[in-house]
Amino acid sequence: MRITERHKLPLLYIRETWQKLTRQLAVGHIYAWRFSGGAPSRLIVAPTDLRVVDPFVAEEILEGRFPLAGRVLECGDQSPFALELPSHLFAVRLHSFAWLRHLRANKSAAACANARAIVDDWIGLHGTRIRGVAWETDIVAQRIIAWLSHSPVVLQEADGGFYRRFLKNLAFQVRYLNRIADHSDDGIVRLRIRIALAMASVSMFSSARGIRRASRHLDAEIDRQILPDGGHISRNPQSALELLFDLLPLRQTYINLGHDVPVRLIPAIDRMYPALRFFRHQDGALALFNGATSTLANDLMSVLRYDETAGQPFKALPHMHFQRLAAGGTVIIVDTGRPPSADLSKTAHAGTLSFEMSSGKHRFIINSGSPRFAGEKLRQMARATAAHSTVIVGDMSSSRMARSRYLGPLIVGGVGKVDVKRGTAADGSDHLSAIHDGYLDPFGLLHEREIRINATGTKIVGRDRFLQASGEPLTKNPQAPAIARFHIHPAISLVPIDERSIRLEASDGESWVFSAPAGNPVIAEDVFFAAVSGVQPSEQIELAFSGPEIWWFLSHHA
Repeated sequence: MRITERHKLPLLYIRETWQKLTRQLAVGHIYAWRFSGGAPSRLIVAPTDLRVVDPFVAEEILEGRFPLAGRVLECGDQSPFALELPSHLFAVRLHSFAWLRHLRANKSAAACANARAIVDDWIGLHGTRIRGVAWETDIVAQRIIAWLSHSPVVLQEADGGFYRRFLKNLAFQVRYLNRIADHSDDGIVRLRIRIALAMASVSMFSSARGIRRASRHLDAEIDRQILPDGGHISRNPQSALELLFDLLPLRQTYINLGHDVPVRLIPAIDRMYPALRFFRHQDGALALFNGATSTLANDLMSVLRYDETAGQPFKALPHMHFQRLAAGGTVIIVDTGRPPSADLSKTAHAGTLSFEMSSGKHRFIINSGSPRFAGEKLRQMARATAAHSTVIVGDMSSSRMARSRYLGPLIVGGVGKVDVKRGTAADGSDHLSAIHDGYLDPFGLLHEREIRINATGTKIVGRDRFLQASGEPLTKNPQAPAIARFHIHPAISLVPIDERSIRLEASDGESWVFSAPAGNPVIAEDVFFAAVSGVQPSEQIELAFSGPEIWWFLSHHA
């Protein structure tokens, strides 16, 4: 039986209330003395950080300037933690200490002393005051990983007093994180917490029992979150990259120290690499689905260099629910899944049946992606169906987000079922057909999208149509206005040819022609949320329905 959105919302309120109550009872009052205790006498190892180092950031920090999250904080001789921070995201980046990695580019005595002073300031101001952004569970996990990984920089030429304060506070954070791990936000946050605790168990002096316990918890979380096809339960393609940054050094740390590697760790890494390659476009970038944003090429390559599973990307990720059509130099990636569970949907996008297309060295048709540094308003706009290359009805997203502060921005209704068919024709063309029910409750419509690519990857045929609730084709115009949107990468120029056709042109001359013989495609202004430099203007093609279905075509022109 299909649970309507009207009935689902009260159930979500009850569930959220119960979860908050059980979390509060389990964790109890957060008093610093509850996590005080001894500290290890020394660190055993510093895990490697695979993330890219920027010497410019290292120099800026040494000069008293922090360039984080698209903003710059001028500190002078003051501690950054004593100043008003320019944004919440800046505070997240600052308190996570991931920026310590850049200091590897400048290991001078002055740079290390500066890093040590900043860490000491944090310990004094926030080290045992468990409140605010500094003690959000994901931030604590990232900080533990950063302090362990970059301890050689922080501890270089440190005196005995700082060394003891550093280890004592690190142990304090580990005990705190251990206590609240099972009651943290689900998804990548909870898995990162288990990674941080496992890393701490082998990097700091721990008992064999403690190491085994951290390993078991990590295995359990990997089992739950890494799908059989290598995707992550969040359905965000970028999640695999973020996790591999921490899982690869953790694996190597276990091996280097001669500990038994958690049994799920290596198989999970081996599954995640093909899933990561699945989402790579022809230009090397990752597809923009479900909260993914732009990925720096150097970041991606620093992880892919450890890929020992090299091979052709799969045609589908059946558990993550994505399809990939590839021929010649053309790649099409299609979202054929429904949103994840309510607990995981706070960052999920309403992009069912959206697709991205790349050819040669360029991405042509994309989704708008998620902003890297923008505020909450733009982040929520990026989640709407209108920001994806798919059909929108009545200006309503196919999956609906809660407007309640109590529930948070989770998905409360919309797509509940997606049917997918895939086949290859006698002429070698690859065919995909998928139907979703996201517009069934508000409009009584099912949306079906068909995409076909020829064997040489030079012609793409698409059809979007509406079906009745029974599955029969709709015989009249939909009651609400419907538009198919095709978001175009900012590097691609749109040039009108005639009333039915538009040229998509790359800087090197490669081009595709978009046409709709029975329609009137229109070039409209757009916004690309996922640009590396911040939100930037772009363009889109809008194709309005004048009946129950539309056909559209893409033809390659060298």
